[in-house]
Amino acid sequence: MTYLGRIAPTPTGDMHVGHARTFVTAYRRAVDAGGAVALRIDDLDPLRCRAELARRAIEDLSWLGVRWSNDPVYQSRRRACYVDAWRALRDAGVIYPSTVSRKEIRDAAHAPHEEDEVAEKIFPPALRPPPDTGRDLDSPAGVVWRFRVPDGDVIHYIDGRCGPQAFTAGADFGDFIVWRKDDVPAYELAVVADDIAMGITEVVRGEDLLRSTARQILIYRALSAAPPAWYHVPLVRDAVGKRLAKRCQPLSIRELRERGLTPEQVLALAEETAVSR
Repeated sequence: MTYLGRIAPTPTGDMHVGHARTFVTAYRRAVDAGGAVALRIDDLDPLRCRAELARRAIEDLSWLGVRWSNDPVYQSRRRACYVDAWRALRDAGVIYPSTVSRKEIRDAAHAPHEEDEVAEKIFPPALRPPPDTGRDLDSPAGVVWRFRVPDGDVIHYIDGRCGPQAFTAGADFGDFIVWRKDDVPAYELAVVADDIAMGITEVVRGEDLLRSTARQILIYRALSAAPPAWYHVPLVRDAVGKRLAKRCQPLSIRELRERGLTPEQVLALAEETAVSR
């Protein structure tokens, strides 16, 4: 199978050196494998994502020397793909309508990074509705949908850098959101649907998403699709040890470019501040 990776910036702020390291790593792995990377703009959230920031991300990636093989794919234009995935999960009986907090609704469109994982509460199985609840609904709109995890099942996979991984459904994570009440597909469903449709063979991203990978593997299984290979890179952290955020402007690619740094110097800075778990 021809190697196809992907780079998928989320345009909620300017990319920083951590993004530079991850996306260049993805590109280099594709080149080394004799393949390519596809560019996808993960602009699911209509309130936080901005077209101008997507344009700036594309400019920054090009400046870093990343080259992609496709016209950029925008998640905001791919609703039909996500509705098809929702229907398949509904028909398989693995998702159900639920009520959740405002914070969960707000965060569901975004990748669940490590600080979110620490605070996550396992959804109480006693609050699940009976099996087949929601299978008569024709649309996901107007209600939150959760994936019913198989409690006690251990999801194993091999990460290309971090090695063997194992997460227990119902213990390490609980029933997770796949569709928001405001009728926006959640991160976990959207990235799986896209990676299947695009034929992605390896996903390269930050190691704070190792647990998220286990959730996504459950979606792949429910959709009868083979998951890609995985490669999770060390995080770049700020001065107090937290995952670097887009609000950290001094380490944004845009800011460093304006200060006269070269792409090689930006990547060297990222290497200096990268910390593995």
